[in-house]
Amino acid sequence: MSAMTTFPIVAKAKGGALIASPSSSLREQVLQSLNGRLRPVQHALSGAEAMAKLEERDWQILFLDRCLPDLDSEELIALVQQRFPGIQVALLGSDIPFPEEGAGKVRLQDPDLSAPMMARGENSSKKCRHEPLRGMIGRSEAMQRVYQLARLVAPRTTTVFIVGPTGSGKELVARGLHALSPRAGKPFIVVNCAAIPEALLESELFGHARGAFTGAVQAQVGRIPAAHGGTVFLDEVSELPFGMQAKLLRFLEQKEVQRLGTAEVTCVDVRVIAASNVDLAEPTGRGQFREDILSRLSAFPLELPPLADRLMDIVPLAEHFLACIATAMSGSCPHLSREAIHVLEGHVWKGNVRELQHVMERASILVENGDTVLSEHLYFPFQRSLFQPGPQHLSYTEEAS
Repeated sequence: MSAMTTFPIVAKAKGGALIASPSSSLREQVLQSLNGRLRPVQHALSGAEAMAKLEERDWQILFLDRCLPDLDSEELIALVQQRFPGIQVALLGSDIPFPEEGAGKVRLQDPDLSAPMMARGENSSKKCRHEPLRGMIGRSEAMQRVYQLARLVAPRTTTVFIVGPTGSGKELVARGLHALSPRAGKPFIVVNCAAIPEALLESELFGHARGAFTGAVQAQVGRIPAAHGGTVFLDEVSELPFGMQAKLLRFLEQKEVQRLGTAEVTCVDVRVIAASNVDLAEPTGRGQFREDILSRLSAFPLELPPLADRLMDIVPLAEHFLACIATAMSGSCPHLSREAIHVLEGHVWKGNVRELQHVMERASILVENGDTVLSEHLYFPFQRSLFQPGPQHLSYTEEAS
């Protein structure tokens, strides 16, 4: 596939352009790149808002962000092409196409996307291997490597082991792998190995028969059998008790489970994705984690970078969270001031993406009815007491630097 796709846009089209993106900076870049060639131009912050505006006017072109707060971009494209077959759809990423003039046409370029532009009625099933997984934001080099590896392994049954710091999005990657696999229409079952008491873990994983133990008044299907045909996600697998590791190993090797209180062995077809926020080599070396089970889980390791290694993704993520909050509250989406961006990019994100999400949620509350997130709206509980009076936002930058 060529790295560049072009299509004509009539300079004085009556339909105009609709820009659908939760990112104010991305919308502004598209607007500037059009340089008045298409009029009128309107903005939409979400997929639902874009659909509403498409009903109101016969637009010529829809500039559509790949990362929307409410709808999957591909599903929205299919819906748009079904209901509005005459419209052109231009897919945008964090790097938008910039137009060049030429003989009454606008030439749009986007070398990083496999299918950046879709002309009228054109549909492309090919994917860009660097395209973010569903529900994920970020175009940094570190994340593009994650997307590439995830798309390579997703169609297979290979066990994937995701390693990354707390709050980096391990479950999102697991869900993305499941969504891209042939098992997408089957169950996706999450097991948080750290949250289930050891005494109940075997029953939760494999199930139990009625009367198998005190309090077992009825039979229970375990989470692994419940995931038959689909995917089971073993989160925080490093917290798995040593005694349970041998029983899990049997399942990993034989794809068989035995419910507590019964001799019956059941074969299950389940893909396993495991995750940990620590490198299991250390507990394995100390004898706290079995080497054979680590070998089984690590058939395809996938390492997620901390947010500190994804500096170019901080602002798009922050804008995405603000847009999601605004959509949920049916309100307007504030934009980030330059000072706020400076503070965000200088902060040491110990809590990674989850911390950024919480910071944006608090900021959206403090903004109230305003349209701009200022630096004094940003509070970082890992570095400073929330109850310390006064904004003193400069101290954040100083501490982070």
